[in-house]
Amino acid sequence: MSTSTDEPNADEETTDGAAGNPDAAPGVTVTPGMLREWPLPSPGASKYERGQVVIVGGDRRSPGAALLAAEASLRVGAGRLTLALAEGAAIAAAVALPESGVVALRETDDRQIDGTAIDAAADDLGDADAVLAGPGLDDAEQALALVDRLPALVGDETVVVLDAYALGVLPRSTVGDAFAGRLVLTPNLGEVERLLEAAGSADAGLGDDPDDDALDAAAHSVARAYGAVVSCQRRVAHPDGRLWLIGSGHGGLGTSGSGDVLAGAIAGLCARGASPEQAAVWATHAHAAAGDRLAVAVGPLGFLAHELLAELPRVLVEVG
Repeated sequence: MSTSTDEPNADEETTDGAAGNPDAAPGVTVTPGMLREWPLPSPGASKYERGQVVIVGGDRRSPGAALLAAEASLRVGAGRLTLALAEGAAIAAAVALPESGVVALRETDDRQIDGTAIDAAADDLGDADAVLAGPGLDDAEQALALVDRLPALVGDETVVVLDAYALGVLPRSTVGDAFAGRLVLTPNLGEVERLLEAAGSADAGLGDDPDDDALDAAAHSVARAYGAVVSCQRRVAHPDGRLWLIGSGHGGLGTSGSGDVLAGAIAGLCARGASPEQAAVWATHAHAAAGDRLAVAVGPLGFLAHELLAELPRVLVEVG
């Protein structure tokens, strides 16, 4: 697996006062030209060189979320995929996505994934270049048990992406700094507020219709509070204060499963060797641009999350 960490010189793209100041709201506007100056790692010749990704999630009630994330990781170029999901959904998932290996996770009496059952995927987690946990998890307490087990199971350089319940329980988790420098969060607005409230941040009160400055500040605050790269509302924030603003995107992306596609795309690019911030910027742009394409082809509302999947590689080719 090759790696890519160099960024383009974005001085001309950055509003005065933003560079080096974590409290400065203005950031780098992401354009195809800027992305071309920050190219993704070249794909390797084998599936192992293109990176191994593990998706953990998919309770019996919502296995589709894990499947959307899993396919998204392959659509952006990851090489080897493993799905760890509820045993009650494992066979159906293996048929629905034959490109993936499947690990069946033991369930509780309430038919939720038992968080401690993640040990069954230890071999795959230990070999993974990127792990995404959260899509389709439906029980917060079991998600907490699962997240708390991850530091002992993933490799020392594995990038960890947390979404949905796996992200929401982070303030109560014991992971601490275990994933410092290799953690990505993909919160929605409600999750941003809860993360900031747990961190005691003054930026927690976003309200129903936050303006751009409030969203910028909130993304910065979550990134700093949790030491993570954050993708939220077409913004990518780094804990060191850098901020990228995605210029594309459409309201039609606010649909069930759309966030799972984004999280899977980030994990797939991390598996390929992109840094957490590069993966988040490229994937957030590709996700938004895919929505723009479908808004034209289908309509501004009504396109489905799984339709984004086929657009992702087309966007990457057009940009690259």
